[in-house]
Amino acid sequence: MGRLNYSLEPAVSSSRAMGLEFHISPKHAREICRILKGKNAGTAKTYLEDVIALRKPVPFKRYARNVAHKRGMLKADAGRYPQKAAKAVLAVLENAMANAEYKGLEPDKMSIYHAGTHKGRTIRGWMPRAMGKATPKNTETVSVEMILTEVSS
Repeated sequence: MGRLNYSLEPAVSSSRAMGLEFHISPKHAREICRILKGKNAGTAKTYLEDVIALRKPVPFKRYARNVAHKRGMLKADAGRYPQKAAKAVLAVLENAMANAEYKGLEPDKMSIYHAGTHKGRTIRGWMPRAMGKATPKNTETVSVEMILTEVSS
């Protein structure tokens, strides 16, 4: 795998973090990053913890086909509780907050400037079938990047 660069470089003081090749759904990761962009870092952390605990759903906008409605959603019809992807994105968020603290910034007062996903490498696999045949069983990986910036008060 080659070096993966960040998508953006913010002009103000910021902190960033990246998680490489998580074994999570790319669609779930994209929907979580879409809902987190622009939120306060502390609010986003509690939101992800609520998703993991099945208290708040993630609204699905792009990948909403055959996705049922969940209680407690505003301005959305379909939603799910992508726990595995939420745990991975939470790890990246906590890493970015720790990087902000290391730089001397206040992590709870920062907002998520950018949260995005990139396609990682595909891990090839095979599932044996009857009559000596095999079916491909590949695992997709996802890289998640997050950039936090200071909120001007």
